Amino acid sequence: MNADTQQRIVDAVDAGFEAQLGTTRDFVAIPSIRGAEGPCQDMIGDLLRERGYEIDDWHINVDDLKDLRGFGPIEHDFSKARTVVGTYRPQTNGGKSLILQGHCDVVPAGPLELWDTPPFSPVMKDGKMFGRGACDMKSGTIGALYALDAIKAAGFRPTARIHFQSVIEEESTGVGALSTLQRGYRADACFIPEPTGGKMVRSQVGVIWFRLRVKGHPVHVARAGSGANAIMAAYHLIQALQKLEIEWNERAKSDRYFKTLNHPINFNPGIIKGGDWASSVPAWCDVDCRIAVLPGWSIADHQKEIVACVAAAARNHRFLANNPPQIEWSGFLSEGYELTDAAAPEAAFAKAFDRTYGGAVEDLVFTALTDTRFYGLNYGIPSLCFGPSGGEMHGFNEYVDLESLKKATKAMALFIAEWCGLEKA
Repeated sequence: MNADTQQRIVDAVDAGFEAQLGTTRDFVAIPSIRGAEGPCQDMIGDLLRERGYEIDDWHINVDDLKDLRGFGPIEHDFSKARTVVGTYRPQTNGGKSLILQGHCDVVPAGPLELWDTPPFSPVMKDGKMFGRGACDMKSGTIGALYALDAIKAAGFRPTARIHFQSVIEEESTGVGALSTLQRGYRADACFIPEPTGGKMVRSQVGVIWFRLRVKGHPVHVARAGSGANAIMAAYHLIQALQKLEIEWNERAKSDRYFKTLNHPINFNPGIIKGGDWASSVPAWCDVDCRIAVLPGWSIADHQKEIVACVAAAARNHRFLANNPPQIEWSGFLSEGYELTDAAAPEAAFAKAFDRTYGGAVEDLVFTALTDTRFYGLNYGIPSLCFGPSGGEMHGFNEYVDLESLKKATKAMALFIAEWCGLEKA
Protein backbone atom coordinates (compact mmCIF):
# COMPACT_ATOMS: atom_id res chain seq x y z
CA MET A 1 0.00 0.00 0.00
CA ASN A 2 1.59 3.21 -1.15
CA ALA A 3 1.78 6.51 0.72
CA ASP A 4 -0.93 8.14 -1.39
CA THR A 5 -3.42 5.38 -0.56
CA GLN A 6 -2.56 5.64 3.11
CA GLN A 7 -3.06 9.39 3.08
CA ARG A 8 -6.41 9.12 1.37
CA ILE A 9 -7.62 6.70 4.04
CA VAL A 10 -6.30 8.85 6.89
CA ASP A 11 -7.96 11.93 5.39
CA ALA A 12 -11.23 10.00 5.09
CA VAL A 13 -11.13 9.20 8.81
CA ASP A 14 -10.68 12.90 9.55
CA ALA A 15 -13.54 13.82 7.23
CA GLY A 16 -15.89 11.32 8.82
CA PHE A 17 -14.94 11.89 12.44
CA GLU A 18 -17.80 14.22 13.37
CA ALA A 19 -20.29 11.68 12.04
CA GLN A 20 -18.41 8.96 13.93
CA LEU A 21 -18.76 10.90 17.17
CA GLY A 22 -22.48 11.36 16.56
CA THR A 23 -22.97 7.63 16.06
CA THR A 24 -20.84 6.89 19.11
CA ARG A 25 -22.92 9.28 21.20
CA ASP A 26 -26.14 7.57 20.09
CA PHE A 27 -24.65 4.17 20.90
CA VAL A 28 -23.46 5.22 24.36
CA ALA A 29 -26.90 6.68 25.11
CA ILE A 30 -28.43 3.18 25.08
CA PRO A 31 -28.33 1.69 28.63
CA SER A 32 -27.21 -1.76 27.54
CA ILE A 33 -26.59 -3.32 30.92
CA ARG A 34 -26.70 -7.10 31.26
CA GLY A 35 -29.95 -8.48 29.87
CA ALA A 36 -30.89 -5.21 28.16
CA GLU A 37 -28.53 -5.21 25.19
CA GLY A 38 -31.26 -5.65 22.55
CA PRO A 39 -31.58 -1.98 21.48
CA CYS A 40 -27.82 -1.77 20.97
CA GLN A 41 -27.90 -4.88 18.82
CA ASP A 42 -30.79 -3.37 16.84
CA MET A 43 -28.72 -0.25 16.24
CA ILE A 44 -25.68 -2.21 15.07
CA GLY A 45 -27.87 -4.30 12.78
CA ASP A 46 -29.34 -1.17 11.23
CA LEU A 47 -25.91 0.43 10.76
CA LEU A 48 -24.61 -2.67 9.03
CA ARG A 49 -27.68 -3.01 6.79
CA GLU A 50 -27.31 0.61 5.71
CA ARG A 51 -23.80 -0.23 4.56
CA GLY A 52 -24.82 -3.31 2.60
CA TYR A 53 -23.42 -6.04 4.85
CA GLU A 54 -25.00 -9.48 5.08
CA ILE A 55 -26.71 -9.65 8.47
CA ASP A 56 -26.86 -12.65 10.79
CA ASP A 57 -28.87 -11.80 13.90
CA TRP A 58 -29.66 -14.74 16.18
CA HIS A 59 -30.77 -15.62 19.67
CA ILE A 60 -28.09 -17.36 21.69
CA ASN A 61 -28.90 -20.88 22.84
CA VAL A 62 -26.90 -21.62 25.98
CA ASP A 63 -27.31 -25.36 25.43
CA ASP A 64 -25.25 -25.02 22.24
CA LEU A 65 -22.36 -23.49 24.19
CA LYS A 66 -22.21 -25.16 27.59
CA ASP A 67 -19.72 -27.83 26.56
CA LEU A 68 -17.32 -25.45 24.79
CA ARG A 69 -13.99 -24.39 26.25
CA GLY A 70 -14.29 -21.20 28.26
CA PHE A 71 -18.06 -21.32 28.83
CA GLY A 72 -19.26 -19.57 31.98
CA PRO A 73 -22.62 -20.28 33.62
CA ILE A 74 -25.57 -17.97 32.94
CA GLU A 75 -27.89 -17.19 35.85
CA HIS A 76 -30.18 -14.43 34.55
CA ASP A 77 -32.99 -14.49 31.99
CA PHE A 78 -31.21 -15.14 28.70
CA SER A 79 -34.26 -15.41 26.46
CA LYS A 80 -33.53 -12.10 24.69
CA ALA A 81 -29.78 -12.61 24.28
CA ARG A 82 -28.60 -12.01 20.71
CA THR A 83 -25.47 -11.80 18.62
CA VAL A 84 -25.25 -9.69 15.46
CA VAL A 85 -22.70 -10.29 12.69
CA GLY A 86 -22.40 -8.30 9.49
CA THR A 87 -20.35 -9.91 6.75
CA TYR A 88 -18.55 -8.14 3.92
CA ARG A 89 -17.72 -10.38 0.96
CA PRO A 90 -15.16 -9.09 -1.53
CA GLN A 91 -15.61 -8.93 -5.26
CA THR A 92 -11.98 -10.02 -5.65
CA ASN A 93 -10.26 -12.43 -3.26
CA GLY A 94 -6.77 -11.16 -2.64
CA GLY A 95 -6.15 -10.52 1.05
CA LYS A 96 -6.58 -12.26 4.39
CA SER A 97 -9.89 -12.51 6.21
CA LEU A 98 -10.62 -10.64 9.41
CA ILE A 99 -12.98 -10.59 12.38
CA LEU A 100 -13.66 -7.13 13.84
CA GLN A 101 -15.42 -7.47 17.16
CA GLY A 102 -16.80 -5.25 19.88
CA HIS A 103 -19.05 -5.86 22.87
CA CYS A 104 -22.09 -3.69 23.52
CA ASP A 105 -22.81 -4.76 27.10
CA VAL A 106 -21.83 -2.33 29.84
CA VAL A 107 -21.52 -2.63 33.61
CA PRO A 108 -24.10 -0.95 35.87
CA ALA A 109 -23.71 2.80 36.37
CA GLY A 110 -24.01 2.73 40.16
CA PRO A 111 -25.57 5.61 42.12
CA LEU A 112 -26.53 8.22 39.52
CA GLU A 113 -25.98 11.14 41.90
CA LEU A 114 -22.27 10.34 41.98
CA TRP A 115 -21.88 11.07 38.25
CA ASP A 116 -21.11 14.62 37.15
CA THR A 117 -23.35 14.08 34.13
CA PRO A 118 -25.95 11.33 33.55
CA PRO A 119 -24.20 8.11 32.47
CA PHE A 120 -26.50 7.47 29.53
CA SER A 121 -26.69 11.08 28.33
CA PRO A 122 -23.19 11.29 26.85
CA VAL A 123 -21.45 14.65 27.01
CA MET A 124 -18.42 15.87 25.07
CA LYS A 125 -16.17 18.38 26.80
CA ASP A 126 -12.45 19.02 27.22
CA GLY A 127 -11.64 16.64 24.35
CA LYS A 128 -13.45 13.72 25.97
CA MET A 129 -16.77 11.90 25.68
CA PHE A 130 -18.28 10.99 29.04
CA GLY A 131 -20.79 8.18 29.56
CA ARG A 132 -21.08 4.58 30.65
CA GLY A 133 -19.50 2.46 27.93
CA ALA A 134 -17.94 5.43 26.14
CA CYS A 135 -14.53 3.93 26.84
CA ASP A 136 -15.35 0.27 27.49
CA MET A 137 -15.94 -0.22 24.63
CA LYS A 138 -18.61 1.39 22.49
CA SER A 139 -16.28 4.00 21.02
CA GLY A 140 -13.96 1.27 19.77
CA THR A 141 -16.79 -0.68 18.18
CA ILE A 142 -18.07 2.35 16.28
CA GLY A 143 -14.47 3.27 15.46
CA ALA A 144 -14.03 -0.07 13.70
CA LEU A 145 -17.18 0.54 11.68
CA TYR A 146 -16.00 4.00 10.62
CA ALA A 147 -12.56 2.62 9.79
CA LEU A 148 -14.31 0.48 7.18
CA ASP A 149 -16.30 3.51 6.05
CA ALA A 150 -13.07 5.47 5.57
CA ILE A 151 -11.67 2.83 3.24
CA LYS A 152 -14.80 3.08 1.11
CA ALA A 153 -14.83 6.90 1.24
CA ALA A 154 -11.21 6.91 0.05
CA GLY A 155 -12.27 5.04 -3.08
CA PHE A 156 -11.23 1.50 -2.17
CA ARG A 157 -12.72 -1.80 -1.06
CA PRO A 158 -11.10 -4.70 0.82
CA THR A 159 -10.21 -7.86 -1.05
CA ALA A 160 -10.94 -10.28 1.79
CA ARG A 161 -13.92 -11.42 3.81
CA ILE A 162 -14.65 -9.36 6.94
CA HIS A 163 -17.01 -10.28 9.79
CA PHE A 164 -18.10 -7.32 11.91
CA GLN A 165 -19.32 -8.85 15.18
CA SER A 166 -21.30 -7.20 17.97
CA VAL A 167 -21.45 -9.42 21.05
CA ILE A 168 -22.79 -9.34 24.60
CA GLU A 169 -21.71 -10.88 27.92
CA GLU A 170 -18.09 -9.76 27.58
CA GLU A 171 -18.29 -8.28 31.08
CA SER A 172 -19.58 -11.45 32.73
CA THR A 173 -19.07 -14.72 30.83
CA GLY A 174 -17.91 -14.13 27.26
CA VAL A 175 -20.58 -16.39 25.79
CA GLY A 176 -21.43 -13.78 23.15
CA ALA A 177 -18.05 -14.19 21.52
CA LEU A 178 -18.24 -17.93 22.08
CA SER A 179 -21.55 -17.98 20.22
CA THR A 180 -19.93 -16.60 17.05
CA LEU A 181 -17.42 -19.43 17.04
CA GLN A 182 -20.13 -22.02 17.68
CA ARG A 183 -22.02 -20.45 14.77
CA GLY A 184 -19.01 -21.13 12.54
CA TYR A 185 -17.44 -17.71 12.05
CA ARG A 186 -13.69 -17.94 11.39
CA ALA A 187 -11.01 -15.72 9.90
CA ASP A 188 -7.25 -15.48 9.47
CA ALA A 189 -7.10 -12.96 12.33
CA CYS A 190 -9.30 -11.18 14.84
CA PHE A 191 -9.05 -7.55 15.95
CA ILE A 192 -10.81 -6.23 19.07
CA PRO A 193 -10.60 -2.46 19.69
CA GLU A 194 -10.83 -2.45 23.50
CA PRO A 195 -9.47 0.70 25.21
CA THR A 196 -5.81 -0.21 25.67
CA GLY A 197 -4.32 3.27 25.72
CA GLY A 198 -2.69 2.83 22.33
CA LYS A 199 -0.85 -0.35 23.35
CA MET A 200 -1.12 -3.94 22.13
CA VAL A 201 -2.29 -6.52 24.65
CA ARG A 202 0.51 -9.07 24.90
CA SER A 203 -0.76 -11.10 27.83
CA GLN A 204 -3.97 -10.94 29.83
CA VAL A 205 -5.40 -12.57 32.93
CA GLY A 206 -8.25 -15.00 33.08
CA VAL A 207 -11.04 -14.62 35.60
CA ILE A 208 -13.08 -16.84 37.92
CA TRP A 209 -16.40 -15.64 39.33
CA PHE A 210 -17.85 -17.41 42.36
CA ARG A 211 -20.46 -16.89 45.06
CA LEU A 212 -20.05 -17.69 48.73
CA ARG A 213 -23.35 -18.75 50.31
CA VAL A 214 -22.96 -18.51 54.06
CA LYS A 215 -25.42 -19.63 56.74
CA GLY A 216 -25.92 -18.19 60.19
CA HIS A 217 -28.15 -18.80 63.18
CA PRO A 218 -30.67 -16.03 63.77
CA VAL A 219 -31.54 -14.75 67.23
CA HIS A 220 -32.72 -11.44 68.63
CA VAL A 221 -29.79 -9.05 68.69
CA ALA A 222 -30.25 -8.72 72.45
CA ARG A 223 -28.89 -12.28 72.63
CA ALA A 224 -26.42 -11.92 69.77
CA GLY A 225 -23.78 -14.06 71.46
CA SER A 226 -26.04 -17.11 71.32
CA GLY A 227 -26.47 -16.84 67.55
CA ALA A 228 -24.13 -16.93 64.55
CA ASN A 229 -23.82 -13.87 62.31
CA ALA A 230 -23.65 -14.94 58.66
CA ILE A 231 -22.30 -11.57 57.51
CA MET A 232 -19.42 -11.71 59.99
CA ALA A 233 -18.79 -15.33 59.02
CA ALA A 234 -18.60 -14.28 55.37
CA TYR A 235 -15.99 -11.70 56.32
CA HIS A 236 -13.96 -14.50 57.93
CA LEU A 237 -13.99 -16.33 54.57
CA ILE A 238 -13.08 -13.15 52.67
CA GLN A 239 -10.01 -12.73 54.88
CA ALA A 240 -8.93 -16.28 54.03
CA LEU A 241 -9.35 -15.60 50.31
CA GLN A 242 -7.22 -12.46 50.66
CA LYS A 243 -4.42 -14.73 51.86
CA LEU A 244 -4.96 -16.95 48.82
CA GLU A 245 -4.64 -13.82 46.67
CA ILE A 246 -1.22 -13.18 48.25
CA GLU A 247 -0.14 -16.76 47.48
CA TRP A 248 -1.20 -16.47 43.86
CA ASN A 249 0.64 -13.18 43.45
CA GLU A 250 3.80 -14.90 44.69
CA ARG A 251 3.39 -17.48 41.91
CA ALA A 252 2.88 -14.69 39.39
CA LYS A 253 6.47 -13.57 40.01
CA SER A 254 7.65 -16.44 37.82
CA ASP A 255 5.46 -15.50 34.84
CA ARG A 256 7.48 -14.06 31.97
CA TYR A 257 5.11 -11.11 31.47
CA PHE A 258 3.29 -10.62 34.74
CA LYS A 259 6.48 -10.68 36.82
CA THR A 260 6.91 -7.06 35.71
CA LEU A 261 3.79 -6.05 37.66
CA ASN A 262 3.61 -5.64 41.41
CA HIS A 263 0.14 -7.13 42.03
CA PRO A 264 -1.42 -8.70 38.92
CA ILE A 265 -3.79 -11.07 40.73
CA ASN A 266 -6.72 -9.15 42.16
CA PHE A 267 -9.41 -10.67 44.37
CA ASN A 268 -12.60 -8.63 44.68
CA PRO A 269 -15.69 -9.27 46.81
CA GLY A 270 -17.96 -7.33 44.47
CA ILE A 271 -21.53 -7.91 45.71
CA ILE A 272 -22.75 -8.67 49.22
CA LYS A 273 -26.31 -9.45 50.28
CA GLY A 274 -27.40 -10.72 53.64
CA GLY A 275 -29.77 -10.61 56.54
CA ASP A 276 -33.40 -9.64 56.85
CA TRP A 277 -33.63 -7.27 59.81
CA ALA A 278 -31.29 -4.86 61.58
CA SER A 279 -32.24 -6.24 65.00
CA SER A 280 -31.88 -9.88 64.02
CA VAL A 281 -28.58 -11.72 63.81
CA PRO A 282 -28.42 -12.50 60.06
CA ALA A 283 -29.16 -16.06 59.02
CA TRP A 284 -27.66 -15.78 55.54
CA CYS A 285 -25.11 -13.90 53.47
CA ASP A 286 -24.18 -14.21 49.80
CA VAL A 287 -20.94 -12.69 48.51
CA ASP A 288 -20.16 -12.56 44.77
CA CYS A 289 -16.41 -12.61 44.16
CA ARG A 290 -13.91 -12.26 41.34
CA ILE A 291 -10.31 -13.44 41.24
CA ALA A 292 -7.80 -13.49 38.39
CA VAL A 293 -5.64 -16.34 37.07
CA LEU A 294 -2.67 -16.12 34.73
CA PRO A 295 -2.14 -17.63 31.27
CA GLY A 296 -1.39 -21.32 31.51
CA TRP A 297 -3.07 -21.71 34.88
CA SER A 298 -5.74 -24.41 34.96
CA ILE A 299 -9.21 -23.11 35.77
CA ALA A 300 -10.23 -26.45 37.28
CA ASP A 301 -7.14 -26.62 39.50
CA HIS A 302 -7.67 -23.08 40.76
CA GLN A 303 -11.34 -23.73 41.42
CA LYS A 304 -10.18 -26.58 43.65
CA GLU A 305 -7.83 -24.21 45.46
CA ILE A 306 -10.67 -21.78 46.11
CA VAL A 307 -12.82 -24.61 47.47
CA ALA A 308 -9.99 -25.85 49.69
CA CYS A 309 -9.27 -22.34 50.99
CA VAL A 310 -12.90 -21.75 51.93
CA ALA A 311 -13.22 -25.20 53.50
CA ALA A 312 -10.10 -24.69 55.63
CA ALA A 313 -11.34 -21.31 56.82
CA ALA A 314 -14.74 -22.79 57.67
CA ARG A 315 -13.12 -25.51 59.80
CA ASN A 316 -11.54 -22.79 61.91
CA HIS A 317 -14.85 -21.05 62.56
CA ARG A 318 -17.12 -21.84 65.52
CA PHE A 319 -20.33 -22.04 63.48
CA LEU A 320 -19.17 -22.75 59.94
CA ALA A 321 -17.23 -25.82 61.04
CA ASN A 322 -20.57 -27.62 61.39
CA ASN A 323 -22.45 -25.54 58.82
CA PRO A 324 -20.07 -25.30 55.87
CA PRO A 325 -20.64 -22.58 53.26
CA GLN A 326 -21.50 -23.36 49.68
CA ILE A 327 -19.61 -22.15 46.61
CA GLU A 328 -21.39 -21.49 43.33
CA TRP A 329 -19.62 -20.70 40.05
CA SER A 330 -21.50 -17.62 38.93
CA GLY A 331 -19.99 -16.34 35.67
CA PHE A 332 -16.48 -16.17 34.24
CA LEU A 333 -14.52 -19.42 34.13
CA SER A 334 -12.00 -17.90 31.76
CA GLU A 335 -8.40 -18.77 31.05
CA GLY A 336 -5.66 -16.21 30.65
CA TYR A 337 -4.29 -15.64 27.15
CA GLU A 338 -0.99 -14.69 25.55
CA LEU A 339 -0.79 -13.38 22.01
CA THR A 340 1.33 -15.97 20.16
CA ASP A 341 1.80 -17.18 16.59
CA ALA A 342 0.66 -13.78 15.35
CA ALA A 343 3.69 -12.57 13.41
CA ALA A 344 1.77 -11.83 10.20
CA PRO A 345 -1.09 -9.71 11.62
CA GLU A 346 1.31 -8.02 14.04
CA ALA A 347 3.57 -7.05 11.13
CA ALA A 348 0.58 -5.62 9.28
CA PHE A 349 -0.50 -3.68 12.34
CA ALA A 350 3.04 -2.45 12.97
CA LYS A 351 2.95 -0.66 9.61
CA ALA A 352 -0.41 0.92 10.42
CA PHE A 353 0.76 1.98 13.87
CA ASP A 354 4.00 3.51 12.61
CA ARG A 355 2.12 5.51 9.95
CA THR A 356 -0.34 6.81 12.56
CA TYR A 357 1.66 7.17 15.77
CA GLY A 358 5.29 6.85 14.68
CA GLY A 359 7.60 4.18 16.05
CA ALA A 360 6.74 0.76 17.39
CA VAL A 361 3.66 -0.18 19.36
CA GLU A 362 4.22 -0.91 23.05
CA ASP A 363 3.08 -4.14 24.69
CA LEU A 364 0.47 -4.14 27.43
CA VAL A 365 0.38 -6.73 30.20
CA PHE A 366 -3.31 -6.59 31.03
CA THR A 367 -4.78 -7.31 34.47
CA ALA A 368 -8.28 -7.56 32.98
CA LEU A 369 -9.49 -9.92 30.27
CA THR A 370 -10.91 -9.60 26.76
CA ASP A 371 -12.69 -11.87 24.30
CA THR A 372 -9.44 -12.45 22.40
CA ARG A 373 -8.91 -15.62 24.45
CA PHE A 374 -11.64 -17.55 22.65
CA TYR A 375 -10.12 -17.05 19.22
CA GLY A 376 -6.55 -17.76 20.24
CA LEU A 377 -7.13 -20.62 22.68
CA ASN A 378 -10.09 -22.39 21.07
CA TYR A 379 -9.26 -22.07 17.39
CA GLY A 380 -5.71 -20.79 17.00
CA ILE A 381 -6.90 -17.53 15.43
CA PRO A 382 -4.38 -14.78 16.27
CA SER A 383 -6.34 -12.10 18.07
CA LEU A 384 -5.04 -8.54 18.41
CA CYS A 385 -6.42 -6.15 21.00
CA PHE A 386 -5.69 -2.45 20.60
CA GLY A 387 -7.67 0.72 21.08
CA PRO A 388 -7.99 4.27 22.37
CA SER A 389 -7.26 5.87 25.73
CA GLY A 390 -9.77 6.80 28.36
CA GLY A 391 -10.49 6.49 32.04
CA GLU A 392 -12.84 5.56 34.88
CA MET A 393 -13.93 2.30 33.28
CA HIS A 394 -16.43 0.58 35.60
CA GLY A 395 -16.35 3.75 37.72
CA PHE A 396 -18.05 7.14 37.78
CA ASN A 397 -17.57 9.63 34.92
CA GLU A 398 -16.19 7.08 32.45
CA TYR A 399 -14.73 8.77 29.37
CA VAL A 400 -12.85 8.18 26.14
CA ASP A 401 -10.22 10.62 24.88
CA LEU A 402 -11.40 11.82 21.47
CA GLU A 403 -8.01 12.49 19.90
CA SER A 404 -6.86 9.00 20.86
CA LEU A 405 -10.07 7.62 19.37
CA LYS A 406 -9.36 9.35 16.07
CA LYS A 407 -5.82 7.97 16.00
CA ALA A 408 -7.00 4.47 16.87
CA THR A 409 -9.58 4.65 14.07
CA LYS A 410 -6.86 5.62 11.60
CA ALA A 411 -4.65 2.76 12.75
CA MET A 412 -7.56 0.32 12.40
CA ALA A 413 -8.37 1.54 8.91
CA LEU A 414 -4.75 1.21 7.78
CA PHE A 415 -4.46 -2.22 9.39
CA ILE A 416 -7.60 -3.45 7.64
CA ALA A 417 -6.26 -2.13 4.35
CA GLU A 418 -2.87 -3.78 4.87
CA TRP A 419 -4.22 -7.12 6.13
CA CYS A 420 -7.24 -7.57 3.91
CA GLY A 421 -5.78 -5.91 0.80
CA LEU A 422 -7.42 -3.25 -1.34
CA GLU A 423 -8.68 -2.64 -4.81
CA LYS A 424 -10.19 0.48 -6.31
CA ALA A 425 -13.92 0.71 -5.84
